[in-house]
Amino acid sequence: MKIYTLHKKQNLPITLDQAWGFLSNPKNLKIITPEYMGFNILSGADRPMFAGQIIQYLVTPVLGIKTKWVTEITHSVDKHYFVDEQRYGPYALWHHKHFIKEIDGGVEMEDIIDYKVPFGWLGQLVHPILVKPKLEEIFNYRTKKLETLFGVYKVK
Repeated sequence: MKIYTLHKKQNLPITLDQAWGFLSNPKNLKIITPEYMGFNILSGADRPMFAGQIIQYLVTPVLGIKTKWVTEITHSVDKHYFVDEQRYGPYALWHHKHFIKEIDGGVEMEDIIDYKVPFGWLGQLVHPILVKPKLEEIFNYRTKKLETLFGVYKVK
């Protein structure tokens, strides 16, 4: 069983309160997801994020195939971090840690995603040509969208 990791960091010139306010609102996930993915929240986004929250989505991650995705917020520490885990969806495992910390002139946001593709060796075979590039594309879009929304900040 191969577990992959995607690790991204981004700095933005906003306050910790602004960053947490945006990221802890599940409805904002649609804003930072590429439009072609047809991301639609079905339920669970009616209140600010909390541990135990179940959120259901419809998403089209690859090849135009609509998929239901159910995640649970398993951990949440106000203005520090939260974790979402897939309960049902396209991955054999999805564990996504979001960290936020104050830095000089803004915040550093860090995403660490540990995931496993389905279908055993066949999934591992398509991972480098389909899954990994798609995840990189989605998170690169997210980075650019957050920069557009909040401005770009470069660390010295």
